[in-house]
Amino acid sequence: MMTESKLKVSFQGEPGANSHIACNNVYPDAEALPCPTFEDAFNAVSSGEADLAMIPIENSVAGRVADIHHLLPTSDLHIIGEYFLPIHHQLMAIPGASLETIRTVHSHPQALGQCRVTMRGLGLTPVTESDTAGAARLVRDWQDPSKAALASALAAEIYGLEILKPDVEDEPYNTTRFVVLSREPEWVPVGQGPTVTSLIFTVRNLPAALYKAMGGFATNGINMTKLESYMVGGHFSATQFYAEVDGHPEEKNLKRALEELGFFSTKMRIFGVFPADPARDDHAPPAE
Repeated sequence: MMTESKLKVSFQGEPGANSHIACNNVYPDAEALPCPTFEDAFNAVSSGEADLAMIPIENSVAGRVADIHHLLPTSDLHIIGEYFLPIHHQLMAIPGASLETIRTVHSHPQALGQCRVTMRGLGLTPVTESDTAGAARLVRDWQDPSKAALASALAAEIYGLEILKPDVEDEPYNTTRFVVLSREPEWVPVGQGPTVTSLIFTVRNLPAALYKAMGGFATNGINMTKLESYMVGGHFSATQFYAEVDGHPEEKNLKRALEELGFFSTKMRIFGVFPADPARDDHAPPAE
């Protein structure tokens, strides 16, 4: 990933969001650009307002970020990197509030889902907001000791809230995976260490087309780490897929697998060829 200064990196959410933290961690010298929606964050890069976008794609507890998986297939952007961010949610409220005064907890649906057991144990009613940092800002603006937010420690600092209970996520391994998007493709050179190739393809309307398309990865010893299906044109017969595999397209085995995939697909687009985050190994399933 680039670490040059004066970059502008868009993210969805308000200052203090976990995406903001990811921007700061990966590009500490860049300007982070908050955007109201994921589509706005994408468009900021497409229009040139931002150089890159830092976008959450999935969480180890709550699963995939649904909005992103609808935007990715139609995007003209390219994945140039990934980043795994351990997520720690803080239960926060205005100064003077306490665990005894709060009744509702406000946050993004993903955060609420990741803290569901703990919030139920505290007897709090969850209320959905557009993002975690935005919920913290609302709690500050309301000045109501019965309302709390789930957000980051950075959000508590920005909005002047007190953390009533730290690290309230239900699972200690709670991690969000982000991808970095760019207008131009930026393939990591072959032979530069563990590499991930992402692609989108549409299979031919043939019996067992997906099975046959996937066969090339198996016979060439390619590990597929992700396969997501999409409805195309509003039809329930999903024929478009987003996939991620280990390896580089210029390596012999993956090149063969992609050639075989192309034979059984009407269209295929490589979305990105980027270095695997070292943290990826920490989230791999145990060997049997």
